[in-house]
Amino acid sequence: MNDPIWLMLVKGVLVFVVLVLLVLFTIWFERRVVAIMQVRPGPNRNGPFGLLQSLADGLKLAFKEDAMPRTADKIVFIAAPVIAVTCAFTAFSVIPFGPEVSLFGVETALQLTDFEVSVLVILACSALGVYGIVLAGWASGSAYSLLGALRAAAQVISYEIALGLAVLAVFFQSRLLSTGAIVDAQAEGLPLSIGGFELTLPGWYFIILAPSFVIFVIAMVGETNRAPFDLPEAESELVAGFATEYSSLKYASFFLAEYVNMVTMSALCVTLFLGGWAAPFPNSWWPGANEGFMPLIWFFGKVLAFLFFYVWLRGTLPRLRYDQFMRLGWKVLVPISLVWLMVLAAMNIGLDTGNGLPTRIAFAGGAAIAVMALIFFWPSRKPYEDPAEPDTGMGGFPVPPLDLAVPPNPRALKELEPARTGAAPDEDAAAATTEKGEE
Repeated sequence: MNDPIWLMLVKGVLVFVVLVLLVLFTIWFERRVVAIMQVRPGPNRNGPFGLLQSLADGLKLAFKEDAMPRTADKIVFIAAPVIAVTCAFTAFSVIPFGPEVSLFGVETALQLTDFEVSVLVILACSALGVYGIVLAGWASGSAYSLLGALRAAAQVISYEIALGLAVLAVFFQSRLLSTGAIVDAQAEGLPLSIGGFELTLPGWYFIILAPSFVIFVIAMVGETNRAPFDLPEAESELVAGFATEYSSLKYASFFLAEYVNMVTMSALCVTLFLGGWAAPFPNSWWPGANEGFMPLIWFFGKVLAFLFFYVWLRGTLPRLRYDQFMRLGWKVLVPISLVWLMVLAAMNIGLDTGNGLPTRIAFAGGAAIAVMALIFFWPSRKPYEDPAEPDTGMGGFPVPPLDLAVPPNPRALKELEPARTGAAPDEDAAAATTEKGEE
């Protein structure tokens, strides 16, 4: 893209403003939709229909006291939310909003920037954004924050693989890595002949690559730490997870990064699988539907549909247990993605040979046989056997100590206190009673 510098700055400011407005709207939208599901009013005071409630909450957070723990690493503690917000906003820079238009007298695409591997920029920013969460948990000097940070790291590693494999299927199909080029590749219809009847299906990849689309949608929810996968900040277990010790604008920055990531992942899913800014109907119905600024309506309409999907999940599904969450990522999504990639590669080889239908059937049939063999010979889970003795935490899941004594935080103490190995609690109580009687 050869836009002048001033135009790139203008488009950068517009992208920033659009993202902030979408975040404010998404917070209000989420609270209203969940309120409807739970039969309660929701925000309805500030502004018409409560639309200014998100802005009021942001201003309230800005004027709250900015506290910092005494044991925190100050530099890393401040840098963590900056890293999270920066990566979230950077990822949106390669998302195409529409075709080329005339903006301030200059012909330019409705996209900040694009190059041959722009999809990898989004994946890289998504992976780097977790550094903000991990550093926030480590720098806080709190056990709850550290546990939330470790969960976030494990979660991103697990679901980043499934997400990348789903995107890899799009690369196989389109043979492109540019977001704008992938949108253009989906504009071509898919001819289909059934019983002599010719039918042209939309070229959107959610039809051709349906398994990859489903895997991508599940993985993007886990990637953005949203319910039912919001384990890094599970308030019922970790208070607020990695953000426990944060307040004021730093606390608001993590929420801003989370909602921007929701918008970015929704926009990426629309770009890769739902035709991007293209209209959701044939071009012959409305020849001007994909020209000018009209594609902005189709693009943001699809993005809002995915944001509603995020909200719907939060309002209906309970949070997963952590071992269930890991099992879903490693034992379900990743194996299915690998098998589907093998089937897709076999079908593409059959199409590229040019030997007609028998060769295609042979390749697809071979891939299907391999998948059935994997399913048939996959080792089954051993039946559960009741343990002979109660689990003390040594051979299974860790359990808290029976006396519920929490060890002191080493970073909060200048000198470690010597461990008490003396009398039992009953003897301590008896000694205290004796001293009181002597007084």
